[in-house]
Amino acid sequence: MTELLAGKAGLRLGLVAATRSSDAIAVVGWQGAVNYIGDAAHLSAVLSSWEDRFGVRLVGVGFAELYLSVAAPPTSDAEAIRVAAEHFAFCPDNIWQSSTTNLVDYAKRLIDATIWSFWWD
Repeated sequence: MTELLAGKAGLRLGLVAATRSSDAIAVVGWQGAVNYIGDAAHLSAVLSSWEDRFGVRLVGVGFAELYLSVAAPPTSDAEAIRVAAEHFAFCPDNIWQSSTTNLVDYAKRLIDATIWSFWWD
């Protein structure tokens, strides 16, 4: 994770008064996904679900990016395709604007992946 974040210009350490890391973007009023959704609380709700199911922790926030540490990523094709569908609903740009332009290939990248990153164009 540190290698991923070390190469990102403009990231700063921040402390947020939130009980869960998933609440941090809503608490600070983060607007990085404003071109997709205008309310960070909706994104926080998804992060909260992932926190419960996959041990996700929000570890980085950029202008229009989120970086997550994942303690228990999907381990099978069946589970990964379901998670990929959630990722698509959460951030379609991850698939529409990447080298992986279909859900099945994207899902394969999620198996045992301990870092999830999202960016909105």
